[in-house]
Amino acid sequence: MPTKAELKDRAFAEIDRRADELVRLSQQILANPEPGFREFKTAALVGEKFGEMGVPFRSGLGMTGLRGEIIGGSDGPTMAIMGELDSLIVNQHPHANGETGAAHACGHHCQIAMMLGSTMALMQEGVLPHLSGRIVSMAVPAEEYIEIEYRDGLRRDGKIEFLGGKPEFIRLGEFDDVHLAMMMHTTSTPIEKQLATTGTNNGTVAKKIQFVGKGAHAGGSPHLGINALNAATLAMTAIHFNRETFVDTDTVRVHPIITKGGEAVSAVPADVRMETFVRGKTLDAIMDANRKVDRALRAGAMAVGATVNIQTIPGYLPMIQNSAMQEIFRANAGTLVGSDNVGWNPHRTGSTDMGDVSAIMPVLHPYVGGATGIGHGADYVIQDYQLAVITGAKAMTATVIDLMADGAEEANRVVANHRADMTSREYVNFMRTLAAEESHTEG
Repeated sequence: MPTKAELKDRAFAEIDRRADELVRLSQQILANPEPGFREFKTAALVGEKFGEMGVPFRSGLGMTGLRGEIIGGSDGPTMAIMGELDSLIVNQHPHANGETGAAHACGHHCQIAMMLGSTMALMQEGVLPHLSGRIVSMAVPAEEYIEIEYRDGLRRDGKIEFLGGKPEFIRLGEFDDVHLAMMMHTTSTPIEKQLATTGTNNGTVAKKIQFVGKGAHAGGSPHLGINALNAATLAMTAIHFNRETFVDTDTVRVHPIITKGGEAVSAVPADVRMETFVRGKTLDAIMDANRKVDRALRAGAMAVGATVNIQTIPGYLPMIQNSAMQEIFRANAGTLVGSDNVGWNPHRTGSTDMGDVSAIMPVLHPYVGGATGIGHGADYVIQDYQLAVITGAKAMTATVIDLMADGAEEANRVVANHRADMTSREYVNFMRTLAAEESHTEG
């Protein structure tokens, strides 16, 4: 029976052997960016790779997602390793699509390569028979919560229910037979160094808002109109005036944008659209801030006599990671890059749908360096693919081996000691309670 160290050496040798292939794969995805629920080229590439590897898989999950599966040499729990298919839309990014503005300004192209590299390594003849249970390799769509109006249209057409990929996977039952899950993300944050664990993430709800006024000639008869843009502007000001009431430790973030400001400069704006997130460290903080935002939106409408239609859409739950899995990862990270190059970030104020998975099972969401620039910015690029893809794949693989070797003793311990916030069905029902649509007319 080989030791865990020997299994890791065998797995790492396969990752090193296929390193150039994995880097090229990530760069191919970089050159073909696709936003959420549109990742058809990327999904086809993953399916092609699964086929070449001999991994049984299903596709078309949540429109574009895939799920492959490899089975260890004995019974045990099921562990998911994940990569995210989607890009952002950042027109100024050096690798942006010239027509759509889509760009991998968050490093998801490296995630897919890490997931596939780890799958390649774990399924080796000298590794997989010595693991217990199953490894489920997931390529998940739509982590970046963007294009809310487009995705809400998909929802209304019955193609999806939730606007994020992992919530859709949970709804579809793709996590029902999974006991613990892991994915990795690239980072350019200095304190996260070359490899890092993090603590928690903000959760979020999304809001789609319409202010309805009354059109009129902006020069000849503005007094006959009701300016919906003024209502929206007042609402945003009212939101800003509430910021001093947000508790610092709740890390509340509210960041509205106007997606439509009117039809023509010569007409009083009668139809103005906004979108915003309401983020916070806890559900209580999110709900408190959400009530204040709704109040501000109504105030803007009231001030000018407009109507406001407010749609609240379930977003992502706050993420809490499993400490035992983190300890295992940090030990492997120290071996790979040296303990001085392993970082720690107690809380990230961004949101991820890995938070939704963390509500139903133990999860691990570490980070790997190699990027420079600001996440989601035009300057966020991967400079060191050896670190971002190859070392990342090794860190993921080593962690899976520690959990699933020796009869999956560590994985079983993690699962036995974890108390989930809710079951997958309870999660789906709870998320449905967050959805609301209301209209307020002030005359």
